[in-house]
Amino acid sequence: MTNPSDIVWHEQTVDRAAREANLSQRGVVVWFTGLSGCGKSTVANELEHQLNQLGRATILLDGDNIRHGLCAPPSGLKEEHGEEFANRFGLGFGAIDREENIRRIGSVAALMASAGLITLTAFVSPYRRDRDRVRKIVEASGAVGDFLEVFVDTPLEICEARDPKGLYKKARAGEIKNFTGISDPYESPEQPEIHLAGHAEATPSEQAAEVLAELTRRGIVASSAR
Repeated sequence: MTNPSDIVWHEQTVDRAAREANLSQRGVVVWFTGLSGCGKSTVANELEHQLNQLGRATILLDGDNIRHGLCAPPSGLKEEHGEEFANRFGLGFGAIDREENIRRIGSVAALMASAGLITLTAFVSPYRRDRDRVRKIVEASGAVGDFLEVFVDTPLEICEARDPKGLYKKARAGEIKNFTGISDPYESPEQPEIHLAGHAEATPSEQAAEVLAELTRRGIVASSAR
């Protein structure tokens, strides 16, 4: 068995500063959080489009997409890897599984930011302590201010009325367990860097522009394309 003390961090010749210099930008993590159906994926997608138009190097990590690979549920791993592997490494939606889901994503996001990318994530990430841990991971590999929490504050009744995937209907019928907002809690951010009022009449494009304006104000994004 490998002793943890035998795992040593390997310093690299090309460091973060060099990567960021090549891209002429600062790597950060912009973490969208909110209830299912709040619009976080839509706004994050629009923000990436606006950043792309400015010539910025980005990556968008979306909750559903990640669940198809890195954080697949046991049912998504069983056929290829077998039941024992699937049960050990597959992630469901209980509290511990969600904690590991966000830990994995936080570590990946930190790596992306260290490559100099403006890293956008869209995850329900319902537990405050899990989001706080990601902030620590990201800032430990960079600097304070490299993690920006964006709370898409859409009331439950609006999310449920939208129900784009039919998940709330299934949750109300008892077909989905551990569903945030119905059978599991959502802990709202206490001091997010950006608070988007999801019940307002603003379009996703306008909300994305609001986030972009804050990134520009903080010097993360230049006011014009390079």
